[in-house]
Amino acid sequence: MLLPELLLRRDKIRSIMAQQNIDAAIITCNANLLYTYGQIVSGYLYLPLHSPAHLFIKRPNNLTGEHIHPIRKPEQIIDLLKENGLPIPQTLMLEGDELPYTEYMRLAAMFPEATIVNGTPIIRQARSKKTDIEKIMFQRAANAHAKAYQQIPSVYHEGMSDKEFSIEIERLMRLQGCLGIFRVFGQSMEIFMGSVLTGDNAATPSPYDFALGGKGLDPSLPGGLNGTLLQKGQSVMVDLGGNFNGYMCDMSRVFSIGKLTEEAYVAHQVCLEVQEKIASLAKPGAVCEDLYNAAIEIVTKANFADNFMGIDQQAKFIGHGIGLEINEAPVLAPRVKQELEPGMVFALEPKIVLAGVGPVGIENSWVVTAEGVEKLTICNEEIIEL
Repeated sequence: MLLPELLLRRDKIRSIMAQQNIDAAIITCNANLLYTYGQIVSGYLYLPLHSPAHLFIKRPNNLTGEHIHPIRKPEQIIDLLKENGLPIPQTLMLEGDELPYTEYMRLAAMFPEATIVNGTPIIRQARSKKTDIEKIMFQRAANAHAKAYQQIPSVYHEGMSDKEFSIEIERLMRLQGCLGIFRVFGQSMEIFMGSVLTGDNAATPSPYDFALGGKGLDPSLPGGLNGTLLQKGQSVMVDLGGNFNGYMCDMSRVFSIGKLTEEAYVAHQVCLEVQEKIASLAKPGAVCEDLYNAAIEIVTKANFADNFMGIDQQAKFIGHGIGLEINEAPVLAPRVKQELEPGMVFALEPKIVLAGVGPVGIENSWVVTAEGVEKLTICNEEIIEL
C-alpha cells in the first residue's frame, strides 16, 4: 500500500480523535492494522495525534524502516516512546470492542495515568467512508466476483448436492483470485466463504445475523448449505463473498433447477423492484431507516412481507456496509438514523424465501457518490435456469 494512502487513512482517524480530545491510539487488531499499515503484522501501530505513526513489531522480523521498532512485548513501547521524544498520552484510545479482555487490560496498565477510551467506534467511523484507492479496490474485486459468477452454470450437473455445487463455485472464485478468508466484526459472527442455499434449507433459522440462515453441515458452523440434493422446481441462491484483495465484495444470484412456480418469478421481480427503489432513494443524506421502510412498504403491498428476509426468523435489515469486514457501517435497518455519505460502500440484499421452492432475490454492492449510488457488481440479475 502506498504511503500517501496510509497517511490519508490515519488522518481520517486523527480528525475524529481531535474532536474527542484523544492524544494517541494503539492499533493492533488485524482489520485495523490492514487499514492503517497496509498489511497484517503481529504488533502495535502507535498513532499520535500530532506526530508520525510508529510501528512496534513482534512478527515478522524482517520489517525495517523509519519509525519501525522490533519488540518482544508491548511493555517496551513506553521506553521507546520516551527515546523517540514522544509524550506519554493523557488520553489513549484502544480497540475496546475487539481486543480480548486480558490484552486490553495489559495495554491499559502500561499507561496508568492516562484516561483509556474505546476507539473501535472511531476507527469504524473512519473506515465507513472509503478513499478513492479503496473504491478502486472494490471495483477490481467486483469485476473478479462477476467473472466467477458468470461461469456458475458451467459447473452444474444433474444430481449434485448443494455442497458439491458450492465446492465447484468456490473453485471458480479461487481461480479468479479469491483469498478465501472473510473477516467479520463482533463475537458470534463466523463465516466460511458464504452460502449456497436451496429449497427449505434457506428458511432454517441460524444464530448468525445474516440475511438468510441455513442449517449448515455441522453444529460447529450452523449456517448455510446442509448437503441437500438440488431438485427440480427448487431455487438455488449463491451468496459467496468476494475477498480478492482484502475488501469484502458481496453479491447474490439465484439459479433454478428446471422451472420454478410462477409465484417465485413474481417474488424475484418484487426484490428487483425493491433494489431499483432503494437505489433511486439512496444518496447522501438519505436515512438508513427510511430506506428500510421503503423496502418493507413494497414487499407488504406485494403480499410477501411474511417471507421477506426469511420466514420463521426474519432478518431485520436489507443492507449492510462492507469493507475490510463483511459487516461495517452503514446498516439499512429500522431505528438506524445514520445518513448515507459519499464514499460509503454497502451491500443491498432484498430476498424472499418461499416454502417448498427456496430463496429468490438479489444482492449487489454499491458505492455512494455525490449524486446517488453506483452499482459495483454487474452480472445477470434474472433467475438463471441450470
